[in-house]
Amino acid sequence: MPCFSYRFTVPNPSQSIEKSVASRIYGKGRGAVFTPNDFLDLGSRGSIDLSLHRLTDAGTIRRIARGLYHYPESHRLLGEVAPSIEAVAKALAAREQAKLQASGAYAANLLGLSEQVPAKVVFLTSGRARKVKLGQLMIELRPTTPRRVAAAGRTSVTRRVKTRPYLAGFARPLTTLEEAGLLDPRLRSPKRSAWDGLERFRP
Repeated sequence: MPCFSYRFTVPNPSQSIEKSVASRIYGKGRGAVFTPNDFLDLGSRGSIDLSLHRLTDAGTIRRIARGLYHYPESHRLLGEVAPSIEAVAKALAAREQAKLQASGAYAANLLGLSEQVPAKVVFLTSGRARKVKLGQLMIELRPTTPRRVAAAGRTSVTRRVKTRPYLAGFARPLTTLEEAGLLDPRLRSPKRSAWDGLERFRP
């Protein structure tokens, strides 16, 4: 009488969780920023951290700060595109479901009142303080009272109120670039002139 043997493959739970994590990341789309908290319904914190670590090693995602990851998008000319400021701030605030409100120079930039992109972007938050550095840019979540950020996401009229201290600051003669959150133009690379070395002959 023939004897039959059967081989059963026991699925690896960690691989199953990794696939679920990757699937959710793909669903978020390129440019998404997220934390391990976004996947805790799929498994334990340890298994989620391991999955994100493996996906980082595989080059699928990029770790931009402690506990903060980015699913990068690529541009055919510029290469990998950095995550947006808003995406980073929202991912940080989502940990504790905190509200955000752009403040100072960055708020003025969003409203078109300034073309200068500040070296330090400040968001008022109802949550905890947090700072993340992306290249030369610093993103700061600065705690404030819930009342000050209660109107976050409403009309642009409300948002303009948050920029008034920033605009009024330019009326003070002792306002510094650091206070305004602007880059010092002296730190920029000088631009060569077509008259370089011949300025005295320029009409």
